[in-house]
Amino acid sequence: MLTGLAPLVSSRTRVLILGSFPGVASLAAQQYYGHPQNQFWRILQAIWSSSTIPVGADSYQNRSAWLLDRGLGLWDVYAACEREGSLDSRIRHPVVNDFAKMQRQCPALEAIAHNGGESFKHARYTALLGRPVYKLPSTSPANASWSFERKLAAWRDVFEKHGLTE
Repeated sequence: MLTGLAPLVSSRTRVLILGSFPGVASLAAQQYYGHPQNQFWRILQAIWSSSTIPVGADSYQNRSAWLLDRGLGLWDVYAACEREGSLDSRIRHPVVNDFAKMQRQCPALEAIAHNGGESFKHARYTALLGRPVYKLPSTSPANASWSFERKLAAWRDVFEKHGLTE
């Protein structure tokens, strides 16, 4: 059984991005969206272009603070699962995270956005929190059917609705 990452949130989190479960590279690095081909960080940089995404030593810690400062939080729908490789289609015996507990940790929460289809399968549960729920195109390299520009437009639309753009 694999265990996911701790939520990356603060009391100022307004929009929570929910992935499915970290891939092999992310688990090894203990970082959300740690695979170099994943477009998550590239999309955030395009949305918040006036502020350069932190790089170098302690870059993940600094990137995490960078997105938290802007009201964004990260977590996954699954706390644990069995899986070989990184594909969502290989997830077996998933254990779902406690979304109600997350709402208590994020009193400013306005919306939840699911990063991809596997995460969005749990939208009926996240909708019970009484906040808008969005399905975003996956930033995974496995989602090659969407261009970067098309993904960016969808992500930017949700960020604009909740005042997370510059």
